Parts: sequence; structure tokens; C-alpha cells
Amino acid sequence: MLGNYDAEKIASVFLELSSEQRLKIILRLEQEKTKMSVLAKELDATAPEIHRNFTRLSKAGLIEKDVDGNYGLTNFGKTVFAQINSLMFVPNHKNYFKNHTFSTLPNKFIQRIGSLNESELVTGFIKVMELWNAIYKNSEDYLYNVLVEVPYDANLIKTLTDRLKNNVKIKSIFSESANVSKERKSVINQSFFKKFIMDESIKRKMNKKSALSLF
Repeated sequence: MLGNYDAEKIASVFLELSSEQRLKIILRLEQEKTKMSVLAKELDATAPEIHRNFTRLSKAGLIEKDVDGNYGLTNFGKTVFAQINSLMFVPNHKNYFKNHTFSTLPNKFIQRIGSLNESELVTGFIKVMELWNAIYKNSEDYLYNVLVEVPYDANLIKTLTDRLKNNVKIKSIFSESANVSKERKSVINQSFFKKFIMDESIKRKMNKKSALSLF
């Protein structure tokens, strides 16, 4: 027992997930219940091999067979599956994590990192700005930002204005050290933009440090 962690129990779960075939079985059964013979064909596995791994997963409490002979995940298995996205996300982006860290984020966000598993890593200033603008354009109810830098260009400001006129609420947290573009400084002083600030369509807060931009 190390602190609040029971290493033996955790290792036993990882042991079952360490097999490629057992992991594929769990991923497949999360989609729908199915028979062992059907999965054996799908995975191109021999009957003894698939039987052995089904038996191990059953003994571990991850899967169970119903009265019709179909296997599915137990509630415990579904809970373990929910964590697999996080386990997949980090190694899929290990090159990114050589130079970046999420350690400054609150634990509640780090624990939900698996939600990003279907996301796409976008690099390059132009591509990032294009995606940023597209996200803003597609917003219907609100826009929440955490911004390290504020490189709002004319296109992004136009999109923001259009969204505000369509009753989209905008909340932003800026780093105290954030660089603010000239375009943003100019537009924020215009009367029509001040109106959105006064009626709280736009809310802004400053944070001492922001290590990651989110929008």
C-alpha cells in the first residue's frame, strides 16, 4: 500500500488490459453484447485462445455472460472502459508531452483528459487561427476561453461581434502576462463593444498565470 494507492489491486487491472486481445474484447463489447464465437472470428483468434481470455476477463469481473449466451461488460467493466480513453490519449500524443505538461491544470480537468481522445492536434499559427475562428462561428449559446495570448485579428473580432449580436455569451480568463493584439485594444474601446460589456454579454477575468489556451 503506497499512500492511498493499493498497488496490487491496480496492477491486477492493468494486467488484464496489458493483453492486446483482451483489450480488443473489452473495446468490442463496449459497443454491443456478442457471443464468444462471433468475436473469435472477428479477431481471427483460435477457440482456445479466445476462451482463455474470456475466462480471465470474467474472473476479473470485467465481462459477464447473459442468459442468451452473449457477453457484455459488467458495471465494473464499463467503469474501467471509461478510463481507457485517458490511457489511450497520453501515449497517442507522447511527443507533445515531451515539451508540454498538464500539471498546472486542476485535477478535475486532468481526470477528464480522455474526453480529448477523438480530438485532433493542430499545429501552426494559421491553422490554429482558422480552427479558432471556425469554433467561434459555430457557437450558438456561449463561448468560454482560457487564453495565454490574445492574438485577435480582424476576422476573429468580426466573428465575435456577429456572435454577440446573436446573443452568444462570452466568458474569458486571461493570463496577466498575455499579449493583447492592437486590433483587440482598438475594438474594445468602441461604443458598440462597450455595450456588450455593460450588459455582461462579455465577462472577463484575469489569472496570474495560464499555461494552456482552451476554447
